[in-house]
Amino acid sequence: MVDVSAKPETIRFARASVLVRMSVGTRRAVRNNPKGNPLEVARVAGIAGAKRTSELIPLCHPLLLTHIDVQAEFSSEGVRIESLVRTTGPTGVEMEALTAAAVAALTVYDMCKALDHSIEITGLRLVEKAGGRSGHYRHAGKDSRSE
Repeated sequence: MVDVSAKPETIRFARASVLVRMSVGTRRAVRNNPKGNPLEVARVAGIAGAKRTSELIPLCHPLLLTHIDVQAEFSSEGVRIESLVRTTGPTGVEMEALTAAAVAALTVYDMCKALDHSIEITGLRLVEKAGGRSGHYRHAGKDSRSE
């Protein structure tokens, strides 16, 4: 792991997004999923994933996260997921935001795979991050909320 002990604690946040592509028929069927509401389960799974990032990614620092939010909503292509993670500390939360989005997407797949095995998880990316020495970053593409 990188030594971050000399780095100042700053307020940091990161947003990540991902798309779970599925057919129109699958989107319709998902709303009556016998396993329950995949969007709500995905939100909880994403939050849990963010909290356990350092256990999943070998060289990732364990962080005290001060806020985690995962939103999942149906879109014209499937399910759009966005995560937001905040902390005050010496290192950023990009990996936690990406992990939250990825785990939420995998949860949607798991809950919907009986309906359609051709579901794709695509476009996992860091949308924005701020705090720390490298400053503010925003993905140059379209805002994930408007796609």
